Amino acid sequence: MDEHQLSKILSSIRPLNAEAMNAARERVNRLTKPLGSLGMLEEIAIQVAGITGNPTPSTQKKAVVVFAADHGVTRQGVSLYPKEVTAQMVLNFVKGGAAISVLSKHCGARLLVVDVGVAADLPEHDGLLIRKVAWGTGDISCEPAMSMRQALDAISVGVEAVKMLVEDGAQIIAIGDMGIGNTTPSSAITAVLTGKQAREVTGRGTGLDDERYMHKVAVVEAALNFHRPDPNDPLDVLSKVGGLEIAALVGAVIACGLMRIPVIVDGFITTAAAAIAFSMQPLLKDYMFAGHISPEPGHRVLLDFIGLRPILSLNMRLGEGTGAVLAMHIIDAACQLLSRMATFDEAGVSGPIL
Repeated sequence: MDEHQLSKILSSIRPLNAEAMNAARERVNRLTKPLGSLGMLEEIAIQVAGITGNPTPSTQKKAVVVFAADHGVTRQGVSLYPKEVTAQMVLNFVKGGAAISVLSKHCGARLLVVDVGVAADLPEHDGLLIRKVAWGTGDISCEPAMSMRQALDAISVGVEAVKMLVEDGAQIIAIGDMGIGNTTPSSAITAVLTGKQAREVTGRGTGLDDERYMHKVAVVEAALNFHRPDPNDPLDVLSKVGGLEIAALVGAVIACGLMRIPVIVDGFITTAAAAIAFSMQPLLKDYMFAGHISPEPGHRVLLDFIGLRPILSLNMRLGEGTGAVLAMHIIDAACQLLSRMATFDEAGVSGPIL
């Protein structure tokens, strides 16, 4: 994919289907309940109707895609864990031992893990797609994360993964990440796009103490001062201070908008990617659901920037797509209510006195 092809895809994304939303809203208002009494569930169901173009949509065929990559900035000591954990956790995902593995199975969702930039050779395994663009990124404190070509290639990987899942029947997709050190580039992206100071949007990640936290803030500031990313050019931001898995997540969000599939954004890293995609094409906001709100300070800033309201608040900050998968239950329940609950006429129940 080149910039022209990306621009063509972005321009082909359309607004939500107003006719389907109106039909869904009319049905919601006729269901056997007081008007508006299901609150956010009603809004969710109507939004899914608009995304899919179906007034009674189904989200029962679920999929989760987790993109994994390493980060050169780990050389600066911004994480408590060594970069080798990225590869180790990828194998843990596909062997069923990670939180996302358990929650995906519990949700009845297919889990696909994509190596877009892990700095290790990974063995072939069911559920693992090897699409390595590079062996990790550069150290953003003193060099670009990736070239523009690599950023576009990683976006293409995200598009490809979503297309595979949709061709397999997926009706809703949750996105997740794995990459030791990736809260640092996410903080840099957040600062650039929102105009906030680094210390306002940088958190403790894996649990840094005060000294290492201040060092992490300094690393983010160094990256921003070194690169001076252009907030009006999302690709510039992504290539200079982003990550390969973040770029693939951007592609996944774009593909969901293109294919009219609801996409559930997880925590800080996936929302940084969603913010890049939103900056490229604001219509993509309407295809997104925010699975949850994490304690990372930059996450709330990004959700506000995009205009997303989190479905859950469970004090989670694991990543992997865990919060997004949990929110799948809520979205599916909302769609089930819309399609299976009886209207006043269908149930022979007296409606409100107007």
